[in-house]
Parts: sequence; structure tokens; C-alpha cells
Amino acid sequence: MTHGHARAKRDTIAPTVLGASIVVGTAVVVLMEPHDGGPVMCPFLLLTGYLCPGCGGLRTTYALATGDLVAAWDANPMLAVGLPVVAVLWLVWAVRSWRNLPKLALPRWLPLLGILVAMFWVVRNIPAVQPFLGP
Repeated sequence: MTHGHARAKRDTIAPTVLGASIVVGTAVVVLMEPHDGGPVMCPFLLLTGYLCPGCGGLRTTYALATGDLVAAWDANPMLAVGLPVVAVLWLVWAVRSWRNLPKLALPRWLPLLGILVAMFWVVRNIPAVQPFLGP
């Protein structure tokens, strides 16, 4: 006999695959050492000459993975803060999924992140500010 309060089994594959992909991707970035130079990988920068919000992201990822918080901040301050936050959010999602706990509602303020990213995008391209926000 089942009760009406039974919960459907949560998907555990998605957070596991995403987590494994992030670990593998981070390992590749650490092994390739983005500070060694190489081609500019940002299409926006190549086409316009302006930095996008993600410019410096590989160097930020490398620096965070190797524990160099100052270099992470220097490469991209938004990602230096944002990537650890995303890691914590992934961990909450994964643990809740693996324990079959109910999904959490998305916060109402989430759309404001898009505005903050857009502001960072514009401000980091102001020449006087680039030494502080540019890669």
C-alpha cells in the first residue's frame, strides 16, 4: 500500500555527470597551464577587441585549482568569486539529489545576476578600470 506523499526518485545522474565533467575540465586546464600563452580563445575578444565577462576564465580556473587566490582575482574577479559559489551550489544540488530530498526553488533575485554580469562586462572595458578588472 502506498501513500499519496511518496516522492518520485530524484535524478542522480545529472549532478554526477556534471560534477565529473567539471573535474575533468579543470584537470585539463591545470595540465595545459593557460599562463604559457597560446591563441586567444575568446571569440568576442577576437572580433571586437573588447573583454567579455569570461575573459581570463581559464587562468582564473587554473589559479583557483592551484590555490592561488590572488592570481584568480587578477585574471577575472567576477569568476574568482563566482566559480566557488557555483561549486557550492552544485554540491548542494548533488547532495540533495543523492539523498532524494525535494528540489529547492530558484531564488527570486537570480535574474539580478544577469544585470551584474552585464555591468561587469561594461565596466571592465573602461580603460581606467581595466588594470583592476581585466585579465
